[in-house]
Amino acid sequence: MHLPPPPATRSPLSRAVILAAGLGTRMRAHDDGAALTPEQAAAADQGTKGMIPIGRPFLDYLLSAIADAGIAEVCLVVSPAHDAIRAHYTRGVSLRRLRVSFAEQARPIGTADAVLAARAFVGDDPFLVMNADNHYPAEVLRALAACDGAALPAFERETLVRDGNIPPERIARYALLDVDDGGHLRRIVEKPDPATVAAMGEHAAVSMNCWRLTSEIMEACRCVPPSARGEVELPNAVQWAIDQLGMRVRALPTRAAVLDLSQRSDVPAVAARLAATTVTL
Repeated sequence: MHLPPPPATRSPLSRAVILAAGLGTRMRAHDDGAALTPEQAAAADQGTKGMIPIGRPFLDYLLSAIADAGIAEVCLVVSPAHDAIRAHYTRGVSLRRLRVSFAEQARPIGTADAVLAARAFVGDDPFLVMNADNHYPAEVLRALAACDGAALPAFERETLVRDGNIPPERIARYALLDVDDGGHLRRIVEKPDPATVAAMGEHAAVSMNCWRLTSEIMEACRCVPPSARGEVELPNAVQWAIDQLGMRVRALPTRAAVLDLSQRSDVPAVAARLAATTVTL
């Protein structure tokens, strides 16, 4: 993995927001070819991707990586129906390195709205925000937390394909990053079409929706218009903040694998990759 050294001085960061309120539509879709245990299939049927057991709930592995990165305060943004997640982290597991709280997203209207749900948790402090169905390496999260201001890992496509579990055709739909010569994000292109991919180049960096953000993002999350899908989305809010607020977002060139648990066929591969991972919460 190639990451720039952290700055000599920086503001401490101790908070992370995990977006766990999604409906899990793709995970609930039936797949005869996915070899799941009965317990995994039951969790997949509910669409609660973070609770899919691979030795222990998938979300435990992400939380352990967050703790390894030196972050102690975590807010899980959940839907009103996610009682299993609440129960697991309040009564089902012992927490020694983390303090876990919850924010509720009343309706699944987008990731920017999910971040807004955590505004009381965030306050005026910088924070990390990431998906609940991805496993990001602790060293990536640590480098991201060490930055000043807003930042994101700019993942190298070839490494994601070679070392992760994400097929090239899925990565081709991920957001691409247009980064200026100073290493700052100029534009993020969500769900690029083939012409855009060709124009930006096959080596354009990829976003995995993992960010270091400051409290000014809350204004952008409130003001950004809905996307074509009718959702208020965090990448669009970041772009709004760049365009309207002059927010500067540092792009960290990153060669690292991310594990993606989006659909049933991902479960066996992710389970195999995390089988030897020690989890300490």
